[in-house]
Amino acid sequence: MIVEDNRADIFLIRESMRSANVDAEIVTVQDGEKAVRVFEEADRNPSAPCPALVILDINLPKKPGSEVLQSLRNSRRCSRASVLVVTSSNSEEDRQEMAKLGAKDYFRKPSAYGEFMKLGNLVKKLLEQAGGHETGEAS
Repeated sequence: MIVEDNRADIFLIRESMRSANVDAEIVTVQDGEKAVRVFEEADRNPSAPCPALVILDINLPKKPGSEVLQSLRNSRRCSRASVLVVTSSNSEEDRQEMAKLGAKDYFRKPSAYGEFMKLGNLVKKLLEQAGGHETGEAS
């Protein structure tokens, strides 16, 4: 699951995953409230999918990434999802807060295309660790 409001960044995230041959169903939501609703729906409906991996921006409309991550960790069914923070923030405070909330990794959005493409291999590694690429869960 990609939680990102910038369409160009969504394109680059998807492109990096394609270039790394990541085979996953990708769900994209563009604000924090919608992301939280996905987790709430999964808690209400046992047939609703939970993401194996959440690629999360910190600066989102309606609810910040920290609140989205807190909601994910409080979810009855989705709390074990891996979280990869992908953000333009290089703040040590943001890094520490997201790690404290349970983010597995933190990727600062680079300005160079080639550097952004390195994200795909990180996503692939986290999905393999989570086992999500084999479970058919949405990522």
